[in-house]
Amino acid sequence: MASKKQLKKELNDRFGEIIDGALINQEANSEDLKEKTEELVDEVIAEFDQQIEQINKKDVENRSKHLKSVRESVNKKADEFIKKLNNV
Repeated sequence: MASKKQLKKELNDRFGEIIDGALINQEANSEDLKEKTEELVDEVIAEFDQQIEQINKKDVENRSKHLKSVRESVNKKADEFIKKLNNV
């Protein structure tokens, strides 16, 4: 079973690494990629907020099952963001 605390930490670590990668990519490349990386960072932050809301949801029937599905969603979204970052 995933604890809320551990899941929040994993979410912060994964999405934080993606944002760091986007900012490093932005500094290393030309100005024309700046807008794309800023859009990606904004998208990651918005998704982070949505995932935190899901983690903190109180009115769930099976807490363990809910947190497991949130973890799967976090991993799926992180993979999508990494692919987007690689294509920038």
